[in-house]
Amino acid sequence: MIRFEDVGVTYDGAAGPTVRGIGFEVPEGELVLLVGPSGVGKSTVLGAVSGLVPHFTGGTLSGRVTVAGRDTRTHKPRELADVVGTVGQDPLAHFVTDTVEDELAYGMESLGLAPEVMRRRVEETLDLLGLAGLRDRPIATLSGGQRQRVAIGSVLTPHPRVLVLDEPTSALDPAAAEEVLAVLQRLVHDLGTTVLMAEHRLERVVQYADRVVLLPAPGEPPVVGTPAEVMAVSPVFPPVVDLGRLAGWSPLPLTVRDARRRAGELRERLAASAPAGPRGPVAQSPAPLREAVRRPLFRRRTTPAPEPRRAQAAEVHALSVRRDGITALRRLDLTVTPGETIALMGRNGAGKSTLLGSLVGLVPPTSGTVTVGGATPHRTAPRDLVRRVGLVPQEPRDLLYADTVADECAAADHDAGAAPGTCRSLVSELLPGVTDDTHPRDLSEGQCLALALAVVLTARPPLLLLDEPTRGLDYAAKARLVAVLRELAAEGHAIVLATHDVELAADLAHRVVLLAEGEVIADGPTQEIVVSSPSFAPQVTKILAPQRWLTVADVREALA
Repeated sequence: MIRFEDVGVTYDGAAGPTVRGIGFEVPEGELVLLVGPSGVGKSTVLGAVSGLVPHFTGGTLSGRVTVAGRDTRTHKPRELADVVGTVGQDPLAHFVTDTVEDELAYGMESLGLAPEVMRRRVEETLDLLGLAGLRDRPIATLSGGQRQRVAIGSVLTPHPRVLVLDEPTSALDPAAAEEVLAVLQRLVHDLGTTVLMAEHRLERVVQYADRVVLLPAPGEPPVVGTPAEVMAVSPVFPPVVDLGRLAGWSPLPLTVRDARRRAGELRERLAASAPAGPRGPVAQSPAPLREAVRRPLFRRRTTPAPEPRRAQAAEVHALSVRRDGITALRRLDLTVTPGETIALMGRNGAGKSTLLGSLVGLVPPTSGTVTVGGATPHRTAPRDLVRRVGLVPQEPRDLLYADTVADECAAADHDAGAAPGTCRSLVSELLPGVTDDTHPRDLSEGQCLALALAVVLTARPPLLLLDEPTRGLDYAAKARLVAVLRELAAEGHAIVLATHDVELAADLAHRVVLLAEGEVIADGPTQEIVVSSPSFAPQVTKILAPQRWLTVADVREALA
């Protein structure tokens, strides 16, 4: 169905090809996963299938890409639209209408389908992706994860024979990600749809793939094989594979279920070496466990903090926010302590991004109070606020406006009043190998996020907010991010991150705050919250239960 024949792509002004020597085939009715480190050209390979590369992006494509027998060099994207459905990394760039239902229907209207067919397919897709309650909502009012589901739905309704998806679960909560992947698997198995998908969160998707295509490094030819074969040699791999490598299991497990069946001996070794207990950030957590049940039959319970009072990085009291007729937050209370790292978690639309927006002054309270470093954010001048709090948004490109990385860094140094070179040194740490003259638009999604983080960190704000900070990051880039954030926390910076990445929360957060429908439903040490949650527990916790381990690093340290 999809064939790459010695394909290479060189963009205008680039020193060399972004990808070269790409040759593999995706048979009809298979789900093929494209993996590799950030910046190796995965999005370029996907773009070549839909014709966006080179017809839209520019540059030169050598070799040949065919889809259902059509050569993408001679067929423009509109001439492939009846065969290929594409969802890119940025859902906002995908939308052309204002409401959810209109967006789901737009692609079918473009293909001239009958109204009764369109109506039936819209209803089916609303149910498949859990969007029925959002059908009349303006897209501008949706959360990032809700937008991602709408973008996926809009390419499903025309029933394309080929789906090309670039990180389709990156902004989805664990339950929503499972729903989307189950839909894709059903399309592959029942309807013979061909799916080519790139994804960094391999713990979510690798078990669904028929085959894996690994791009090991920029400009290197791909490695193609079964998931187990490729994971054995891949530089990027999920925690379940990492644990399998550590334990010496062969073949390597790809699912929690397979790993649990083999983990008996490992549990015994761990029990003999040291009892699993709080470690690292969990042991240092300054926050007590606080749980609340939303239903009015129960009364909110809190446990007083054991530590004496000290100046807080941020305090939120009885915060309610209502936007565009939607109540996003309901009488929410939150205290953030210097040196503390908090992970905000919860399903898409729970209010996580709205809370971050309130802390940085972008979203004024409808009622209640927000205080950050003694100031009220929405009433504080931006030049003063930037030295108190910084936000890396879900769309990091919103912070980038210069023509080169060097200009972006120089502007960040000036705005923050920092010494020249401060931002550039952060970029070198987070984003090695990127040159000063690189245009931000030429960076991958993960590279853009790293650059935006460096820009925000230049001012060294006491409170750092990150919204889905691991979107587009491979495991090595995520490890570098974790190292930087740990260093900041050790220096006394408070960090609040909204994330669906349970592995990140387990590795980094002192404390997890779960939100649902704008309210806090659980607040406490990471180990207490994630171990007890089937949705938010990391892979290692599930594999080694009932022992309370969070990460492969914990296990490796215990066995050393």
